[in-house]
Amino acid sequence: MASALGASIWTDIFFVAFKLPNLFRRIFAEGAFTQAFMPSFIASKQKGVFATAIFLRFMLILIGFSLLVTLFPEVLTKIITPDWSAEQIAQTAPLTAINFWYLDLVFIVTFLATLLQYKEHFATSAMSTALLNISMIAALLFYMKEEPETIIFALSFAVLIGGTLQVIAHLIAIKQFNLQRILIGGWKYRNKESKQKDLKKEKKDFNNLFFPSVWGNSMPQISSFIDTILASFLISGSISYLFYANRIFQLPLAIIAIAASIALFPAISKAIKHDNEALAHQHLNRVFWILLSLLGLATLMGIILAEPIVWLLFERGAYTAQMTADTAAVLTMYMLGLIPYGLAKLFSLFLYAKKEHRKAAKIATITLLINVTVSFTLMKLMGAPGLALAGSIGGLVFFILTLRGVGFHVLTDILNMKKLIYVFIGLSVSAVVLVFLNGLIIEWIR
Repeated sequence: MASALGASIWTDIFFVAFKLPNLFRRIFAEGAFTQAFMPSFIASKQKGVFATAIFLRFMLILIGFSLLVTLFPEVLTKIITPDWSAEQIAQTAPLTAINFWYLDLVFIVTFLATLLQYKEHFATSAMSTALLNISMIAALLFYMKEEPETIIFALSFAVLIGGTLQVIAHLIAIKQFNLQRILIGGWKYRNKESKQKDLKKEKKDFNNLFFPSVWGNSMPQISSFIDTILASFLISGSISYLFYANRIFQLPLAIIAIAASIALFPAISKAIKHDNEALAHQHLNRVFWILLSLLGLATLMGIILAEPIVWLLFERGAYTAQMTADTAAVLTMYMLGLIPYGLAKLFSLFLYAKKEHRKAAKIATITLLINVTVSFTLMKLMGAPGLALAGSIGGLVFFILTLRGVGFHVLTDILNMKKLIYVFIGLSVSAVVLVFLNGLIIEWIR
């Protein structure tokens, strides 16, 4: 995409159109739905009926929203980019309508993935995310010689094709685990009077968990969404710099922190449900040190090697050296927040496993308010890098408040001075090596 379109008004248009479905994709995929659904599903006396009822409700709501956006895409586009001209809004609106339907597909994928996680099967969900990217890459390969407007339309339809492939992959896995029997049974018995009383209570419990869970999990994504709105007031290309840099930032966050939290959540939920908090702490302790080491190394790499990384990934075709420098500056600011965001994701599992979703939502609200306030200040001083730095400051606040919510003793219980020294020495040596390597690469690039 960088090669075909660079960091231009065309990439800004596509990223804006893709922003809202991508926002919800990240909210759903990173645990908001699962952390509300899983405890309720585990506790349910009629799992099939409960699962089917929740699925039908969400699908009807999402289809309704998608139809509204299809009919009035200009309204939503204007909300996302209030400072854009009427011409830019008109160019973006059709793409907003196309991309929004991906949200319906994302929910189906997330719902099926949660059932698979209940069986402690993660491979399908992990691998199927590549299908979206493969679909978009294929569209770029076919159309990258065309006009920019044609390319971004091709990318938008590729998003829907990728989402459809993800759904198919999960349906195949559901069949392999015979989970379709739960859904078929739930559909068959959903209207039985004997089931309705328990179902009503279970749905109420789910509602009490879901909305705080969405808000609690969505703070980083909503912050990024607000950054897009604020970046629309900056110079052309700022939205793209934030998007490209955030893609790199999301890579270690996803494969290290989010992967660990998704894999740990069912085990911690079951331990908490059986009043075995000591076992939950053992799970946390086992992952914490690995997570701290890997996130620390990724942070050093992202900061010290920011320019070579951006150069290697993006600088070709329409993507210039100046775009590399601007994106690297944004990336450096984002990477400062990797460790606090990653560790906050890990410790927040205890809040969701204990069904303290409202506390998590309160923490997210305070963090978001601080983040937005800092963003307004720093964007005036630093432009796009200021927005990224504000996000990292928000990550630190998020981590501190999450620890306070869980209890600082959870962290102090697993801290080990000997292990801490080993991690510090390892990261110090890594920093020296990376600084030397960065010097060699920069000299070679120039």
